[in-house]
Amino acid sequence: MTGTAGAIDYDVLVVGFGPTGAVAAGQLGRLGHRTLVIDRLTDVYDKPRAIALDHEIFRHFDNMGLADAISPYIEPFTASEHFGVDGQLIRRIDMVAKPYPLGYTPSMVFSQPAVEAELRRHATGFSTVRAELGVELLDLVQAPDRVEARLKDRDGRHRSVTARYVLGCDGASSTVRQIAGIALEDLIFDEPWLVVDVRVNEDALARVPQCSAQFCNPSRPVSFLIGPKNHRRWEIMLLPGEDARQMERPDNVWKLLAPWLTPNDGELWRAASYRFHALVAADWRNGRILIAGDAAHQQPPFIGQGMCQGLRDATNLVWKLDRVLKGVSSDSLLDSYTIERKQHVIELTGKIKTIGESICERDPAAARRRDAQILADGGGKPLLLTRQEIIPPLRAGCLAHHETPARGTLFPQPRIPRGATTGLLDEVTGPGWRLFIDGRSNDAVSMLSLCAACADISVTAIAPAGAGRPNVLEETEGVLASWFDRHGVVAAIVRPDHYVFGTARNATELGDLLAEIDMRLRDVPSGPDNIPDLKMERTP
Repeated sequence: MTGTAGAIDYDVLVVGFGPTGAVAAGQLGRLGHRTLVIDRLTDVYDKPRAIALDHEIFRHFDNMGLADAISPYIEPFTASEHFGVDGQLIRRIDMVAKPYPLGYTPSMVFSQPAVEAELRRHATGFSTVRAELGVELLDLVQAPDRVEARLKDRDGRHRSVTARYVLGCDGASSTVRQIAGIALEDLIFDEPWLVVDVRVNEDALARVPQCSAQFCNPSRPVSFLIGPKNHRRWEIMLLPGEDARQMERPDNVWKLLAPWLTPNDGELWRAASYRFHALVAADWRNGRILIAGDAAHQQPPFIGQGMCQGLRDATNLVWKLDRVLKGVSSDSLLDSYTIERKQHVIELTGKIKTIGESICERDPAAARRRDAQILADGGGKPLLLTRQEIIPPLRAGCLAHHETPARGTLFPQPRIPRGATTGLLDEVTGPGWRLFIDGRSNDAVSMLSLCAACADISVTAIAPAGAGRPNVLEETEGVLASWFDRHGVVAAIVRPDHYVFGTARNATELGDLLAEIDMRLRDVPSGPDNIPDLKMERTP
């Protein structure tokens, strides 16, 4: 298709067909938006890069209908044990205990090539999604109602397409970010590491650690991760004077792995040197151009959140784009994307940096002080943390103006009886805007009547099984009842990406919340394509 002065070819052009771009394209396709996704490469990269995901991300995969397709390539993440200077256990980072708050194993490892292939298959299964591989983005030109994208096909032919919005998911060296003139802010972390992936022979698996580990040895810090099946990963800090390219050579890699394996013990799948950076884009939007994933942020990998952050970007943005494209919300809703995601990335990166700097300590005396402090923080025993408590909530953006309990946190997903088995809450309610009411509350009936005119919000009263309340959905493990009790609320309004917009302690507060949502989401300009104050009329 070629852009013309009249019709616009696509609703959204997604640049980059990695995990973030594939999830964005699949979600846009499910919502019926005409989407073109392009990538310079012609196939999925066949070696692992990302290795970890969490229950928030798997919840979105499940909402997309992908759980069964990708489950064969996913396993629970083991706890990560951190060992100090003298080999002693100083800290353990594990998962929260059952019943799991979102209904899934909270932390997982996965095989990226296989999962990425399924994400692509899912996206291109929608009639509204077109994928073109081997296509390079050359330029973007913004107009008041569209963006013209100039492309180069694999045969060298140049052409143009138009889209109402462009989403750059094209990685750390993002062409979209560069064209849009978006700067990166340095969060001050820069360390050289070698990442080694090995398919370990069955008879050698017992000789490697049986738990993921951080060896916080100042002579050379090393991370060890247990991937699916026989996949094992070492992340090895490079020392001053070591040449990164030379250290990638198999003979040098096997020397580094000598404490655990010999070359006869497995297949060297990948060895790649990286600089672990901490960077975030100053703004994630320039008019009709937005960025996500590594194009918008890069962070050290110490708790496996890199890909998760990109998929949070996609799910945060798509429900907002959906409303804007359908003309039911103002384009200003998209401003909340940068507000929400940038702060979340900065806060989480700060926590990851703290862990990373602790792991990377090279001074033996300082490392011993670190070990003593971590043990002291644990009351003289190894400090226990959960990966889930490290992930911050949303602090600002499309949330209730008044801070209410649990605002900006992920809403739990209890199990619901379904005949002889159980299902998960999202299967019953879907993932749109939802209002959940504590079915045990004396205000439940009056709160339900308040919602009679809420056409865009599904309303569900829920209580523990056996509560004996009519017209109330039952849950089996008390996950949501405990959540209501812990926060002292009786109602919660939840966004399509499962973040809590706001909570209420009674019917009056709920009425205020509903009025606020109506104002926030229905602020529609005179035309859905009207965007004021474009920052970039013509790219350089």
